[in-house]
Amino acid sequence: MTASDRPDPVLSGLGGILADLEDFYKDLHANPELSMQEERTSGKAAERLEGAGFEVTTGVGKYGVVGLLENGEGPTVMLRADMDALPVRENTGLPYASDETATDREGNEVPVAHACGHDMHTTCLVGVTALMARATDAWSGKLMAVFQPAEETAEGAQAMIDDGLFDRFPKPDVVLGQHVMPTPAGTVSYRPGTTQAAPDSLQIRMFGRGGHGSMPETTVDPVVMAASTVLRLQTIVSREIAATDAAVLTVGALQAGTKENVIPDEATIKLNVRTFDEGVRKSVLDAIERMANAVSDASDAPKRPEITPIDRYPLTVNDPDATGRVAEAFGSYFDHDHVEELSAPYPASEDFGSFGTRWHAPSVFWYIGGTDPDTYDKAKQAGRVAGDIPTNHSPNFAPVIHPTLETGVEAMVVAARAWLSS
Repeated sequence: MTASDRPDPVLSGLGGILADLEDFYKDLHANPELSMQEERTSGKAAERLEGAGFEVTTGVGKYGVVGLLENGEGPTVMLRADMDALPVRENTGLPYASDETATDREGNEVPVAHACGHDMHTTCLVGVTALMARATDAWSGKLMAVFQPAEETAEGAQAMIDDGLFDRFPKPDVVLGQHVMPTPAGTVSYRPGTTQAAPDSLQIRMFGRGGHGSMPETTVDPVVMAASTVLRLQTIVSREIAATDAAVLTVGALQAGTKENVIPDEATIKLNVRTFDEGVRKSVLDAIERMANAVSDASDAPKRPEITPIDRYPLTVNDPDATGRVAEAFGSYFDHDHVEELSAPYPASEDFGSFGTRWHAPSVFWYIGGTDPDTYDKAKQAGRVAGDIPTNHSPNFAPVIHPTLETGVEAMVVAARAWLSS
């Protein structure tokens, strides 16, 4: 028996709204917006909430939207979806692919695409709110739908909190959220305890002394310093972190100079660190500073590097008891082979955890697959999953609409109804 064979008074209406949700998703996908620029997307979400009968508050933390539906006595359940896209040029070839551009906060014109699936998250929550509003005789309590801006820059959750989220809305008994991943569509996975890493993003400005490319002896070359630093940083995880611990260090940008025969004054490195333990985090950050300073000193630079934090997310930690409750609900609804408990946390990161941590409310974050199951199986059999299946943030990443959309709506409804029963 499949999930769709199991009668559910809320989900019985899913088939009737799928076509509309697909259109909504395609529209969001084709019209992505960067972090803290989600004016259109938040307006679409607010419009759907109002149409479903929710009490709607917009502009929370700039573009955050909160919808409240009170339906008798019972718990308060918060459901969260993020809305922002990435400065990535889409390469999926889909008929609804994005060709949008936008101006980033540095004033650069950049391509924009939903390369992380937040358009799917938003669409799923729109579907959940529509179904829950139509089936109020099947549940009792308060449903709070939160559409969050700026997850990709680690500022959206905090912006909503700073804008009075905790004072303006009822404290939830549980905070629930989900993310689409490059696993087989139709599957759901979860993990009690730590389920995602804590990241630190940093910028390192290295200072040299510029000059003519034909006379390098009169300069201190920051390009060489930056290149040496990038290579040296690669040894932190391999040589300074124990094999029993885990960390990821990725240099995502190295920027210097404007012309091939001019040695510049500065070079900039932007990097990201993922850790699962505070002690490991401190060791990695200390090593980054030590290595950058050492390269600068060895180069006789005019001054040491400036190391500036860009953003940081907390660990995403699932409450064990609440996760057990969600897992039991998933196990009762979905086929056994479509639900998996993860053995290790994902190295990806989220600011979702800020809501539960700061509100002192239990939270649960789970994952839905977004890759065509046949495509995934073929790649797995060939030992080519890492090489052939696009991951989040890839220009080729876009979840298959079905059954990803159905599964995302079902998972959220099933999880919410573990608290909001009739």
